[in-house]
Amino acid sequence: MTTLTLRDGTELYYKDWGSGQPILFSHGWPLSADMWDAQMLFFAERGYRAIAFDRRGFGRSSQPWTGYDYDTFADDIAELIEKLDLKDVILAGFSMGGGDVTRYIARKGSARVAKLALISAVTPLFMKTADHPVGPDASVFAGIRAGLAADRPQFLDDFSTLFYGTNRPGAKVSQGVFKQTLQIALQASIKATLDCVTAFSETDFRPDMARIDVPTLVIHGDDDQVVPIEATAKLAAEMIKDSQLKVYAGAPHATCTTHKDQVNADLLAFIQA
Repeated sequence: MTTLTLRDGTELYYKDWGSGQPILFSHGWPLSADMWDAQMLFFAERGYRAIAFDRRGFGRSSQPWTGYDYDTFADDIAELIEKLDLKDVILAGFSMGGGDVTRYIARKGSARVAKLALISAVTPLFMKTADHPVGPDASVFAGIRAGLAADRPQFLDDFSTLFYGTNRPGAKVSQGVFKQTLQIALQASIKATLDCVTAFSETDFRPDMARIDVPTLVIHGDDDQVVPIEATAKLAAEMIKDSQLKVYAGAPHATCTTHKDQVNADLLAFIQA
């Protein structure tokens, strides 16, 4: 396997397909780089270098006991970008992964970055707070952690219904996708899976928004039952200077799968613009 040994000894798995301008993909919770296969194949076939990694604690990467916070995730990305000497890179983050590519720019700057794409992302702030009343209540995330601790396989299997929106009339997702999703999710450390619920729900990326100084594409479904658009994408697009928001009518959270052709086309147009 292709891995990078990080500063604390954690082994970070990544896959690196094709050649050309690099696109670095950061996956959602509780998945791995494999969630990006439809995007990586599409872009590698069109003359781009498609790179995706398994976040520490997930997929084929090491499972350290600690380090499941966004500063650490951003520093992991920085090490990977420097190891591969990526320049003029497009950063694409889905859901939880939107946070670490955003935090990377906030911590490390954009000298190596050409553009940013936030897809169904948790930025700028997911959870409801006193000054952010539109997000889900803290009790929702406490319930997620409790469900994971009690019966992680069943909780994650049930979660796919909301993730893919198959509780909506006319939604069609294959059983193969559901099986693959559960298989990927159960590769992860349960400690990482639990800790990341706290990280993606409570981290406030609002200060980071002002530090994004590259063109940014924000994609979100208006029927996202996992990460509500009003609490995240609409605010992110307002806060990021050079940004455009694309709202997918009726789309669920898992747009990279359920609307993969539309995501690929919109991302390609954005990169080429």
